[in-house]
Amino acid sequence: MARHKEIDRSPRFLPVVLSAQIQPGTFEFTLDWLVDSELDCSALDARFVNDATGAPAYDPRVVLKIVVLGYSRGLVSSRAIERACRENVTFIALSGDAAPSYAHIAKFVRELGDEVGALFKQVPRVCDRLGLNDKELFAIDGVKLPSNASEERSGTRAELPHRAERLEKAANKIIETHRARDEGKGNDDRDAKRCAQVKRIRREARATR
Repeated sequence: MARHKEIDRSPRFLPVVLSAQIQPGTFEFTLDWLVDSELDCSALDARFVNDATGAPAYDPRVVLKIVVLGYSRGLVSSRAIERACRENVTFIALSGDAAPSYAHIAKFVRELGDEVGALFKQVPRVCDRLGLNDKELFAIDGVKLPSNASEERSGTRAELPHRAERLEKAANKIIETHRARDEGKGNDDRDAKRCAQVKRIRREARATR
């Protein structure tokens, strides 16, 4: 009779470096950098007046990150995002192991929806231009010609905003779905890659703006 290695599912402690889970060239890396360095979140900060008294609040940037990451993974309910923050190492790393409850996530999307929506729409635009959104590639025979004109910025005035409008509609639909479901219930090489990715994100963010 064949002998196989024993399957052991007993508890164990595994060392995980959370900062190493956010790798350059990924959606979560771009999301993390955009929210921290490119987006103006002052309107969200202004809602908190607990400088001297009251309990510490969840950083709205952290909640924004996990909500957008959840949307990118098809998670459009607060309970699903809460569970991911407990079980998925990427969500744990992105949130700094903050693990906000589903009630807090639902309140964030419900009460700050308009302000968050404006920020959320900027992220898919940049990630789309960086090629980090899932898509299919279709090609036909042709010839490449040198040019300094960007295809993204070429076309009639009516065609130019079409891509942004399409992404905004998708963003609004996801936020609406989320609300509806809630209501229904360091090495050198790595550093070099990070620097290159950050420069690329900055360039695309400026182009988007």
